[in-house]
Amino acid sequence: MDTYFDSEEFNRWMANAKFTLKSAINDKDSEFYNWACFKAQQSAEYAVKAYLRGVGSNTFGHSISLLLKNANFDNDIINVAKTIDKFYIPTRYTDAWPDGIPSDYYTYNDAEEAIDATENIINEVEIRWKSLKKE
Repeated sequence: MDTYFDSEEFNRWMANAKFTLKSAINDKDSEFYNWACFKAQQSAEYAVKAYLRGVGSNTFGHSISLLLKNANFDNDIINVAKTIDKFYIPTRYTDAWPDGIPSDYYTYNDAEEAIDATENIINEVEIRWKSLKKE
């Protein structure tokens, strides 16, 4: 039985992951730390979904750690993903906080950590994809 690979879909989603990561970096540099954290989370989600779509698997959900777990990635990268899973909702919604707005709660270090985690996830996804395709 031949293994299913959809390189076009993988490349399309990975391009979006990398573009979104650039936007996260721009937001960090412009001191929009909550948005940098959220966009980093989105970028990592797109990267994992690139892999899953590339191999013809389900991409339902927004938890990067669960998506990685379902794709049988190593626990080390799953734990990295747990760092940025936490940035999906509270970075955007005022009612996630008892007072103030989301931007009051995020720092440069949060944005750096989110971006670093996302870069690691993208790297791991690309390594796995190339390994599957024997590149």
